[in-house]
Amino acid sequence: MDLMRALRHLFATRWGTRRRFPGPTLAAIEAAVRDVESRHAGEIRFAVETAFDLPELWSGLAPRQRALQVFGQLGVWDTEGNNGVLIYVLLADRDVEIVADRAIAGRVGQAEWDAVCREVEDHYRVGRFTEGSVAAVQAIGRLLAKHFPAQRGDRDEQPNQPVLL
Repeated sequence: MDLMRALRHLFATRWGTRRRFPGPTLAAIEAAVRDVESRHAGEIRFAVETAFDLPELWSGLAPRQRALQVFGQLGVWDTEGNNGVLIYVLLADRDVEIVADRAIAGRVGQAEWDAVCREVEDHYRVGRFTEGSVAAVQAIGRLLAKHFPAQRGDRDEQPNQPVLL
């Protein structure tokens, strides 16, 4: 187990998460999701986790593995078109992961998802949590609109509100 990583996780607080993602930031993320979903047939979820517990750290759980777990727990996979996307933020590791359901993952390369993650991490590094989060939603919205354009009768299958885990 990496000692520096363990210390970051052990000393991360939910208060720190709420300070970085206060009500207005969460509202901006929700508004961005609602806005971009009006332009495509996909679904976007946004989840922020403060830190891992000691057993998860001890087992070496990677942010990507946890993002896949959250994808399943939140039911992001449960869309008619298999085109749900999760933006997962792990604050203690300063990491952003994007998990896409099989229909969109087959059309968008990993390099495009990684570019979105790096852009968000750059914003977060300098404390721009609202701007970085909204930029992520908008970038993913553009990718979804390209591959899953809006169609008559599309319905909102997933909640638009971000989740603080």
